[in-house]
Amino acid sequence: MAAPVGSVDAEELLIGWLAARFPDAVVRDETDNNLLNELPTIQVEQLPGGSDDGFRVTRALVDVNVYAATRSEAVAIAQEVRGRLATALAGSTTGTAVVGRVAVESLPAKRPYENTGLRRVGATYSIYLHPVS
Repeated sequence: MAAPVGSVDAEELLIGWLAARFPDAVVRDETDNNLLNELPTIQVEQLPGGSDDGFRVTRALVDVNVYAATRSEAVAIAQEVRGRLATALAGSTTGTAVVGRVAVESLPAKRPYENTGLRRVGATYSIYLHPVS
């Protein structure tokens, strides 16, 4: 029997996938009080929303935020994340999921953050995926 729709945790999948491709960054779902000492950090957070086809395919809406010491570093990493998601993740298969498509819903852009010791650049993606059969 095939795994049910929605059985793939998109956040967990992206954290593992990005961590393998960005070994010099901390990749996580939440930030903490030690963020300034763990730069660069890539934060992956599934947002409310998204959808599914009721049968197999889920569209997960995911925010990816990059925290870095400078704006230029945060922008560069965010752009590299965007490129890798669109070209390498789309059409790939992991141990738990098939990723059919990645759509950029909001391009990487500066986002406000209270700590002036770091910079935040984020983007929003739709990840279309389904469980491996």
